[in-house]
Amino acid sequence: MSKLIQSKKVPQNIIDSFRDFGTATISSALREVSGIRRAFMLGPVTFTPGKKTVGIATTLQFLPKREDIEPSQLEEDVESKSALWSAVVESGDGSVLVVDARGNLETGCLGDMLMTSLYVKGVQGLVVDGCVRDTPHAKNIGLPLFLKGATPHNASHYDLYPWDYNIPIGCGGILVIPGDIIVGDDDGVVVVPPKVAEEVLKYCEEREGKEDFGRIKLSETGDVSKYYPMNEEALKEYEVWKSQRK
Repeated sequence: MSKLIQSKKVPQNIIDSFRDFGTATISSALREVSGIRRAFMLGPVTFTPGKKTVGIATTLQFLPKREDIEPSQLEEDVESKSALWSAVVESGDGSVLVVDARGNLETGCLGDMLMTSLYVKGVQGLVVDGCVRDTPHAKNIGLPLFLKGATPHNASHYDLYPWDYNIPIGCGGILVIPGDIIVGDDDGVVVVPPKVAEEVLKYCEEREGKEDFGRIKLSETGDVSKYYPMNEEALKEYEVWKSQRK
């Protein structure tokens, strides 16, 4: 089980289609389509407002540091032989690096140098249920960042050590398996299992259409009793509106 990776490969056009929908809609779709009650992460929030991330999960796991396991050495020497470096090196174009930092608010899991490498290689985002460092520089790289916080400390200064990568992890209280679809926006981050991706998209398309129509009608009438949620008369109006848009 420890090396479980999602076997279903998702076509790129399906992945890209998730950019059309917000995480609020996707979260509702996951509940309705697959019964997943909570697909969003508690903790990571955007540090780059307005930047959306959509991509395939690669993962990195931090565990508590114990001095007898990894002897004290120069930080660059230790980290460059660790799972952190491996995760950065192996994260490729179209991926989102998701980091299990155990909710820790003292250890900076990555700095701006490694984040620059991720961005240049085409990585679509970084999600950490903990902290990074160098945020004044990191925010300007162009990489969408979803974090629990920031700190001046790095991993060698404090209590976490990068233990393994591309394994199932917990991030923000939910399971993330390499190969999952990650979507993040200003509302937060959700995880979409590949096997339900197409069903989720179909639900999102229908729900988004109804909400677009509802917003138009509410802006015109303010009538929540008719348009939120839509009653039978409003649904008939919606079907006419939808047919006229085709």
